[in-house]
Amino acid sequence: MKAAIINTLWMLALIVLSALVYVRVAPTSPANWHIDPMVAASPGPAGILVRPRGGDIEPRNYDMPPGDLLRRLDRIIRSTARTRVLAGSVEEGRITYVTRSLVFGFPDYATVTTVPTGTGSAPVILSRLRFGLSDSGVNRARVTRWLKALDQAG
Repeated sequence: MKAAIINTLWMLALIVLSALVYVRVAPTSPANWHIDPMVAASPGPAGILVRPRGGDIEPRNYDMPPGDLLRRLDRIIRSTARTRVLAGSVEEGRITYVTRSLVFGFPDYATVTTVPTGTGSAPVILSRLRFGLSDSGVNRARVTRWLKALDQAG
């Protein structure tokens, strides 16, 4: 009986460890994540969508061309811990980033672009998780920090 319990615990530990390794090494296809956030229907569970007319957060207007705004936002996002570019560039007009959680390395994907407005431009951000159904508000908090940093940058 005791040996069966120990074997079961070892199997459970192996399953959990395998899942954690998979989260870290699972291949990511940019085609699945580098999508236009202006046409995205929904950010999915625990995601957030920032865009004029129809997002979870409506962004403010910035008095600068879209490319300059994207360049400024790119600098802010690249300074975020454990964040790297998955696809795109400022020159392309759209960038998708991967930010991993500190302990387990769960990936969150954020696709960013900018759109012209009547008097400048506005950011558009689609941030979503890959695994699970909840992130305890991490995506929303991260995107809110980016927007606040953008406001503070001028």
